[in-house]
Amino acid sequence: MPVDNKVIVRQLYEEVWNKRKVELMHLLISPSHALHGPSLDLSRSSMGPEAYKHQVEVFTTGFPDLRFTIEDMIAEKEKVVTYWMMSGTHRGEFKKIPATNKKMSVDGITIHHITKGKIMDSYFSWDMSGMMEQLGVAPRIGQPHSAAAR
Repeated sequence: MPVDNKVIVRQLYEEVWNKRKVELMHLLISPSHALHGPSLDLSRSSMGPEAYKHQVEVFTTGFPDLRFTIEDMIAEKEKVVTYWMMSGTHRGEFKKIPATNKKMSVDGITIHHITKGKIMDSYFSWDMSGMMEQLGVAPRIGQPHSAAAR
């Protein structure tokens, strides 16, 4: 009986991200998996389970209480589109930004391509600028930078 692709993606968020069971990564992510998105560390490979594991470690180091909530999921053929909310408290270094101890909550979307029960590709987009605003490390968009701005 074929595995439901939504179950695979749900396991990724619930087991790997939320419960930190990174040892499951090799069961869910293909060795040739490619990760595509705006916040990747371009000095590192974005291929395979180890690259995905690195992303989990980067986020969970900066946000030890990080949690994903799946808001919506649509599947058709080999694609699963997941709309999610990510929240956590910035208690560790994240992307060279020292801990601010501020809470953040942002949304994003990921398109996973699944073949033979494993995630082959993941394309993601998320509100990184909104997160930086919430952490107090970037100004709010559309707000003046000083009282002198007109």
